[in-house]
Amino acid sequence: MRITRKLVGVGVLALMTGCSTLSSLNPFASKSKGAEPAKLVELKGTMAVRTAWKLDLGKSRGFQFSPVLAGNTVVVAGGDGSIARVEAADGRPLWRIKAGSELTAGVGTDGNVIVVGAADGVLMAFDMDGKALWKNQLSSEILSAPAVGQGIVVARSIDNRIVGIDASTGQKKWTVQRTAPALTLRTAPGMLVSDKDVIIAQPAGKLGSFLLATGAPRWEVEVGTARGATELERVTDLGGAPTIFESDVCAVAYQGRVACYDVASGTQRWSRDFSSTVGVAVDQRFVFAADDKGALHAFNRDGGASAWKNDKLAFRSLSTPVSYGRAVAVGDYEGYVHFLSREDGSFLARAATDGSAVTGTPLVAGSNLIFQTQNGTVTAIAVE
Repeated sequence: MRITRKLVGVGVLALMTGCSTLSSLNPFASKSKGAEPAKLVELKGTMAVRTAWKLDLGKSRGFQFSPVLAGNTVVVAGGDGSIARVEAADGRPLWRIKAGSELTAGVGTDGNVIVVGAADGVLMAFDMDGKALWKNQLSSEILSAPAVGQGIVVARSIDNRIVGIDASTGQKKWTVQRTAPALTLRTAPGMLVSDKDVIIAQPAGKLGSFLLATGAPRWEVEVGTARGATELERVTDLGGAPTIFESDVCAVAYQGRVACYDVASGTQRWSRDFSSTVGVAVDQRFVFAADDKGALHAFNRDGGASAWKNDKLAFRSLSTPVSYGRAVAVGDYEGYVHFLSREDGSFLARAATDGSAVTGTPLVAGSNLIFQTQNGTVTAIAVE
């Protein structure tokens, strides 16, 4: 791999070492010989889907943004500084603002405050009407969407410094500095609030739980363990955001494993060797994960046994999947959203967005599934 010696915005996935980057591993542009994206075949769909509404935001500029739910509304952000709040059912706009800076991460909300990461490591907060509340300068660039809960905003910068900030005042309450390995993926591992804790995906394939009030660690597990003879072979990082369902928290690592743990104690339920750069979806019966070769897998949530695998979307750079009803849906690098049977992985339907890669984590909002693309289109697809 070609080595460069400056930090550049090469997309949501690249390799980093200290303040340097190694050439991009961008999953939305990989078309090397022998790894051509699978051709799509015409479907005779057995499930009806339609576009319920669309919203155009600024392009992501290679960063990763995910829509979030706040009551019956959806909050979204784009790379050009746009932040909007719309009705989840029909996309009716409630307000839209410009943050006054280009954005690099978002959105985090608890329904009381909206938080995004801006250029140069600035954390910005707004109230639910879009009014600016405060700014806080972090130690370096912010790639992961902040998490908000219990009156605390949790944010992480790419030097792996995690801070807890008072959601009302913007004052820092605690800081946790975690060491990072020599090489890490330039990606946006996620965080989520679980009662009085925050679950944080970290470099080196680690997943940890911290007290929201103080930042004190509760437990830490290794979803990925470094293996191989070279530093590059030993790279392992959490892909996407962990997901909580009932008492389980599940996550996946690049060159690591897909695994589920007890959310209170970190005790492992099960794990399987796996490699992915995006997150997992979990429902009552299954854990769904897209591997780094473009195959979508379903594992039994109770025990981790393989339920099915669909490799017909090979090298199409799949997004984090989402489970809804009888389907599991996943986006690809051309903006298509594929609906597969959650029971056997067969294709049910397909919908188009705007032709650019679906990134971030899809959102379930009532009967709509909401996807955001690199070109900044937020699309709500109704499942009927």
